[in-house]
Amino acid sequence: MTRLNPITTTRHQLRAEKARRNKEAALNAFIGKRAEIDEMLARLSSLSDDHFNAHPDEINWGHVGTLEHYASLLKRITDSAFSEGEHAE
Repeated sequence: MTRLNPITTTRHQLRAEKARRNKEAALNAFIGKRAEIDEMLARLSSLSDDHFNAHPDEINWGHVGTLEHYASLLKRITDSAFSEGEHAE
């Protein structure tokens, strides 16, 4: 990538180039964060498919409490993402 020469380039061109680079950096950061979230969701889905590593014969109220905790954290996320609950308008 070639940088513009600040001596021979107009201020408008320099600002436009800076805005373009900033937008590109934001897009790259967004894609990276989305990939992080997708990976976490895939891991949670896999863990759920495996019954959260609990054997049905060994389930107790502690397991229920753990899942209740996980569900409350996920509810905070979904409420925020979908403008529901305390995030409703």
